[in-house]
Amino acid sequence: MDANANARLARGHRHTAFCPIVPPHVLDKLSHAEDASLADPARRTLEHDALQRTRRRITTVRGIIPAARAAAPSDKPQRTIYDAQHRTSLPGRKTRGEGDQASGDDSVNRAYDGLGATFELFFKAYGRRSIDDSGLPLNASVHYSEGYNNAFWDGEQMVFGDGDGEVFKDFTIPVDVMAHELTHGVTQYTANLEYFGQSGALNESMSDVFGSLVKQNVLDHGAEEADWLIGAGLLTDRVTGVALRSMKAPGTAYDDDVLGKDPQPGTMDDYVHTSRDNGGVHINSGIPNHAFYLAATALGGNAWERAGQIWYDVLTGGDLASDAEFADFAQLTVAAAHARYGEGEEQAAVREAWAGVGITGLRAHVGAR
Repeated sequence: MDANANARLARGHRHTAFCPIVPPHVLDKLSHAEDASLADPARRTLEHDALQRTRRRITTVRGIIPAARAAAPSDKPQRTIYDAQHRTSLPGRKTRGEGDQASGDDSVNRAYDGLGATFELFFKAYGRRSIDDSGLPLNASVHYSEGYNNAFWDGEQMVFGDGDGEVFKDFTIPVDVMAHELTHGVTQYTANLEYFGQSGALNESMSDVFGSLVKQNVLDHGAEEADWLIGAGLLTDRVTGVALRSMKAPGTAYDDDVLGKDPQPGTMDDYVHTSRDNGGVHINSGIPNHAFYLAATALGGNAWERAGQIWYDVLTGGDLASDAEFADFAQLTVAAAHARYGEGEEQAAVREAWAGVGITGLRAHVGAR
């Protein structure tokens, strides 16, 4: 591994954060429910997630850097799925390795397939070999803890709870959930966006963008056919809602007596200023999410191609600062569209998309006056 790669890895581990799919504001709302079957699992999940955040900060301070892999990265994923057996000790018992026959456990098989679908999208669309572009093995543990209402990337592997069965189903069900979490790993190894404020919301948005693109690729849906929902199929029938978030219409994913109303804004006019959730990273991500939706649907076709390529170019291009704000990212997407496609509909679609969420004044390309 060369010096630059080592530097990127070291930088990636400085700012690695604990990034679960279910935002703390949702769990906090649930934890205050009068029904103990709703409140107790949410409270336990919140307590667990707080502990995980502390552990990630300790790991970050220690500056742990993963060992270099000598072999050339493969064009195929290297997946291993474990059963945590409702404990919190990771990874658990190995249940399926790469190339093994399907298990009798649906959660194991969904995790295996989801990891493969994520690898495939990044490799076929962008030539990326696993989340670190160096063939990092993809490991996941299912059946984590008891009634655990979340899924997360812990800096090394994926972890899935079974949900409480009251509000949340098994977290291996939506493929975009695991793709979302694995994309946190891609961000960890590339732009390394700090998990606070607008850079944190961009971090969350990148995971929603590529999580959605993986789902669209699996379903063979173009931009117009896609539902643009994150976590569709995760909520039980007792919840008045369709998903955790909507990129098409932020703020409309759920409106429920217990969960409350989806708080995501879709434009800068409604930007939420808060000290909670690391400065609202799961809330304000609705703004860049909606910008991507607008760009992708304006361009049409498969969203992972032109719109996704532009977003990927910015994430991995080396010019995106770890503390970037929305306007910084927006400017870089316009520049990336110009660099890859020239003066054309791609650049126009990107500029108009950002204008649609309230970010204007973007130059045609970096260096323009």
